[in-house]
Amino acid sequence: MSDLLEFKNVTKTYSHGLLSRVSTTALNNVSLKLETEQPTIMTVAGESGSGKTTMAMLLLGFIAPTSGQILYKGKDIHALRGEERMMFRREVQAVFQDPFAVFNPFYTVDHLLTVPIERFKLAKSKNEARDKMYEALTAVGLRPGDVLGRFPHQLSGGQRQRINVARALVLRPKLLVADEPVSMVDASLRANILETLRRLQSDYGVSIIYITHDLTTAYHIAKSIVVLYRGAVMEAGDVDAVIKSPQHPYTSLLIDSIPWPDISRRWGETAIKVRESDISSDHSGIGCRFASRCPVVMDKCKQSPPLYRISEHQAASCFLYEKNPSIEPEKLSELLPV
Repeated sequence: MSDLLEFKNVTKTYSHGLLSRVSTTALNNVSLKLETEQPTIMTVAGESGSGKTTMAMLLLGFIAPTSGQILYKGKDIHALRGEERMMFRREVQAVFQDPFAVFNPFYTVDHLLTVPIERFKLAKSKNEARDKMYEALTAVGLRPGDVLGRFPHQLSGGQRQRINVARALVLRPKLLVADEPVSMVDASLRANILETLRRLQSDYGVSIIYITHDLTTAYHIAKSIVVLYRGAVMEAGDVDAVIKSPQHPYTSLLIDSIPWPDISRRWGETAIKVRESDISSDHSGIGCRFASRCPVVMDKCKQSPPLYRISEHQAASCFLYEKNPSIEPEKLSELLPV
């Protein structure tokens, strides 16, 4: 059986300028797989500008890769036509960062949920459609009587975001792309939404790609993690191993930037030094992309390091581990637990 989703050496380059074209590589030679029979939660993490949202747009088929392929159930998503394309649109759903932007303020919650049911012909009657709405809302921890018939401005941010999850769930998706789904809701509601996503994976068999800059939420929800920096994979593997024992200097700096409740522990102990000349350089892929900020940069970092296997479920793209066996980008998914 073919994989549910496969990134095959995907690169996305943006170009701009009329007289002199300038290119920026937002994603560079990334390969990933999600299996059909083993639903999982995978985190894609990194700071702003790391290529996370570009990956989400590629996953959803909103933009096409410059090179490489994105396969859904073995078929290129940009070659899908007719019923196959409709099936892809139904089975791959998204939850975005802003829970308010999805809503049309002139329509009630009912409209947001009934439109996909009608478009994909998922109910034979209004009663069946209402049953599906009730089931989806209950599954995400909402009481239908509290939200149906209400307008977006009458709901809290947490309610709106859970309704977005319910809208996706009503379509019975196979894959959910969650792009920063809790960054714009109160901290007190984040745990509820994260628990909702976990239940979707465990109870409904939905694979989730959780895109975030927040490593604390990534640690609590995911089984595996891929850390991006300027479009390239810096480190990947089991989320517990990567967060508790980061091997790449970039991952270490990300974790060091997390504020801890222990007042005896200093916050941001490692200084991040950046050479301005390197910031403005292009993303051509020559050399390590993190070299300009790396506290342990070496001369050999002028070359682009491969992924080195650190352990059974962890790899890092850094010459610090050049004595370890290297792995090809397309083999990365073999390290990721499900």
